[in-house]
Amino acid sequence: MHATTIMAKHSSKQPSSTGFRVTVYAVALLLAAVMAVEAINIAFYDPWGEEYFLFRLQGVLDGVSMVSLTWVMFGSLFVLLMAGLPLAFVAGGLGVIFLYLVGDAAMLNIVPSRIFPMMTNPDLAAIPLFIFMATMLERAGLIEEMFDAVYQWMGALRGGLAVATIVASTILAAMVGVVGAAIVTMGIIALPAMLKRNYDEQIALGSIMAGGALGVLIPPSILAILYAVVAQQSVGELYSGSVVPGLLLSGMYIAYVLGRALLNPAVGPAVPEEERIDLRAKLVLLRGLIAPILLVVVVLGLLFTGVATPVEAAGLGSFGAMIVALLHRRLTLEALLQASISTVKATVMVLWIIFGASIFVGLYILKGGQTFITETILGTGLSPYGVLFLMMFLLVVLGMFLDWVGILLLAVPIFVPIIKQLTFDGLFGLPGPTPDQVVLWFGVLYLVNMQMSFLSPPFGYALFYIRGVAPPSISMATIFRSSLVFLSIQVLALALVVVFPALATWLPGLIYGR
Repeated sequence: MHATTIMAKHSSKQPSSTGFRVTVYAVALLLAAVMAVEAINIAFYDPWGEEYFLFRLQGVLDGVSMVSLTWVMFGSLFVLLMAGLPLAFVAGGLGVIFLYLVGDAAMLNIVPSRIFPMMTNPDLAAIPLFIFMATMLERAGLIEEMFDAVYQWMGALRGGLAVATIVASTILAAMVGVVGAAIVTMGIIALPAMLKRNYDEQIALGSIMAGGALGVLIPPSILAILYAVVAQQSVGELYSGSVVPGLLLSGMYIAYVLGRALLNPAVGPAVPEEERIDLRAKLVLLRGLIAPILLVVVVLGLLFTGVATPVEAAGLGSFGAMIVALLHRRLTLEALLQASISTVKATVMVLWIIFGASIFVGLYILKGGQTFITETILGTGLSPYGVLFLMMFLLVVLGMFLDWVGILLLAVPIFVPIIKQLTFDGLFGLPGPTPDQVVLWFGVLYLVNMQMSFLSPPFGYALFYIRGVAPPSISMATIFRSSLVFLSIQVLALALVVVFPALATWLPGLIYGR
């Protein structure tokens, strides 16, 4: 079963209880009645200057304090999301409703004014191209081949299969940049292999989830493209800035697994002698990985050096993925059709969330929300690093309940202007980021933080992706526990990038001279 199929199954799940349906119908009828009354007011009462029919909601929230408006807007958003409604339609729908409640019909002009610049932003065209590249490489069977090759090279080590999973996930992150596909596919391939050899369940599950989440950070991350668009940051600089932290995290995961296996060999037994192959056979296995790895090197190399724009690099990657599939004799009309359909579904989901959240946040900023949040945070008297810690904490909390695109569109437009006003002098006598590096540094911190949202109970996406492919004998509680240690490692990595900003700024400085 393909990863995209399993992801679609999970994304399509909706509450099905009778009570929930009755509630939805009742709310829909109530909204229809309200809209009918408002339509009568607009059509028959406004032209004659008369007051209203029954009631009038237009502008009812005009003049309320920003504190009250903040609680009403974000409180209603939270309640509807907890009810299981999709973020794309909730954010956009609430945005339009509040536009009417706080102003007049003319304020609805903010809808096209917020959406049109997004539609004409060329960097967003890279998203479907990179998603198509990921889907084609998956359907070419490269993930299975890659894990098999790394598994044979690492299997002789204690904990070698878990290490192979993390290494394969790191390479996979550089190929696809899509977290769900990586976690589900590695769960299908690697989890049975580890459980068969009596690996500790928490090590097996945690290595798959943490390794798969590297797709958020390591280029060509889809999230990095969206952050760069929202924060008006260079995609190439953000990609190059996330390379070192991504490899650092991967190395920390591997060190943890090897350390656990060294202290307690029972948690990760080595592959038996009879299942190992000689060096010549291992080298043969690597032959099938030459083309996809070369594709990644070329795509990222063109992007980092500035030879190609993100869209051009993504287009080359999509074409190269088809060539790689052809070389592996997996390029069929059916594969192209399925890859295209998966790309359209994933892209439409992302764009609807972008448009909806952009309207919601745009209204909040227009009513003075940006100034209110800035004054509130800066008015706490916290140091710049205290403000940064508060932001990171809020992102972690949001990550427990919202998906990564929603967090990006809701938080980044508010946080980045605040960060630009702060000066970071460094911690423990170490140098901090220069003023022109702050936004880049914060962007990398944001990407590291978003990895945590995938593993954060109770609603981290990775937890439910792995649930879909794990055996019934593994409980949800076990999956939750398996994420905690790797979450701690992510927190440590986040702290390291805060203390040592050069981890995020050194490579962009080397490439772009920043």
